[in-house]
Amino acid sequence: MGNLLTQRLIENPIIAAIKSVDKLDEALQSSVEIIFLLTGDVFNLKDMVERIHKRRKKAFIHIDLIEGITADAVGLRYICEKVQPDGIITTKGHLIKTAKKMKVVTVQRLFLLDSLSLDTGIQSIKTHDPDAVEILPGVMHKVTREIVESSNKPIIAGGLIKDKEDVIQSLKAGAMGISTSAAEIWEL
Repeated sequence: MGNLLTQRLIENPIIAAIKSVDKLDEALQSSVEIIFLLTGDVFNLKDMVERIHKRRKKAFIHIDLIEGITADAVGLRYICEKVQPDGIITTKGHLIKTAKKMKVVTVQRLFLLDSLSLDTGIQSIKTHDPDAVEILPGVMHKVTREIVESSNKPIIAGGLIKDKEDVIQSLKAGAMGISTSAAEIWEL
């Protein structure tokens, strides 16, 4: 399952992270292969995913952030069956397990605030076995390297990626992909 994500990241490691619906057109015009939807609601989500697929790009939905859909097993089932994204993103380990049973590509999002959240995050990766991991903020290169070495999962660095140097340093640290809402980075 994760091969779909890994292959696309090998082709182009930059991921467009869409935080507002009005940025979708710009992402669709860009050269990115993968779009992370960090916005949307029960009424517009299916249309956004169809538009992404029409451009032959991959759509990943951050289930925790979608309005009108609860981030639980039923909400996940609805998204997977009715909206049909290529994968989901969540901070919730139990949804990773549920999505994997549904044969959906999973990205576990980790917010790394301190050494405790780092240790808890590494343990969560081992427990829930996502296909990939997105770490935020993505500009902590030593931490990125540590998670790459300890998890054996594709790592996506996201959050606070502001320029080409951030992208280069994250990739050097072992990240396989970079998620960013900064449109100027989408064409790197």
